[in-house]
Amino acid sequence: MSVVLPVAQRGEEILELKAAFVADGEFNSEWLLQLASAMHATMLERNGVGIAAPQVYISKRVIIVASRPNPRYPDAPEMDAVVMVNPEILEFSQTTCLGEEGCLSVPDQRGFVERAQTIKVRYYTLQGEVVETIFEGFPARIVQHEVDHLDGVLFVERLSA
Repeated sequence: MSVVLPVAQRGEEILELKAAFVADGEFNSEWLLQLASAMHATMLERNGVGIAAPQVYISKRVIIVASRPNPRYPDAPEMDAVVMVNPEILEFSQTTCLGEEGCLSVPDQRGFVERAQTIKVRYYTLQGEVVETIFEGFPARIVQHEVDHLDGVLFVERLSA
């Protein structure tokens, strides 16, 4: 059974920092695998569809994207959870869409954010293999939201007026 971690809340400094890259020597390490497992358990426990390491007080570039219908996002498409280490968005589509977002670190607020409809992402697996893939729609929104966390940006800073 994985550990459910405390989640940093808006206003805490950890959420404003630019997270550090995971170093080559850290791939496939016990601590990285345990971090991913605990992040996943924490996200599921709180009905999240994504989570970033800074949200659990670890300033490292690790996110999980796991779109699925739940009480917070009843219309979310189903996908397998993807752990991304050192993710980088290579391309943003010019087509954007406005969608509602919430955040485990800002539990009392939701709002509409404009995001690219389609993105191309390069990331590493927990084992250190490089993956390049394209996300569209809601999963693309989650990736953009979580990568923002790695750069110290909360969705409330992007709300449409």
